[in-house]
Amino acid sequence: MAEEREVGVVTHYYTKIGVAVIELSDTLRVGDTIHIKGATSDFTQKVESIQIEHKSVEEAKKGDSIGLKVKEHAREHDKVFVVEE
Repeated sequence: MAEEREVGVVTHYYTKIGVAVIELSDTLRVGDTIHIKGATSDFTQKVESIQIEHKSVEEAKKGDSIGLKVKEHAREHDKVFVVEE
């Protein structure tokens, strides 16, 4: 089974545009597979783009607050994990 490493927590979700704001506790890169899990959220997806202050970046680090397009509804306090294959 794949290992998972916690990389952050959802602090806000914009319903209309399907974007989650995530406060990072570890590095996240474009191309990573993430698992978002919370009380009612539980889905996996590939990171296709990361934005910091509305600018696209390839990688974000601990302490960064990022915008991430998600395929399902995410909620505040949902945990974000990187799936390590």
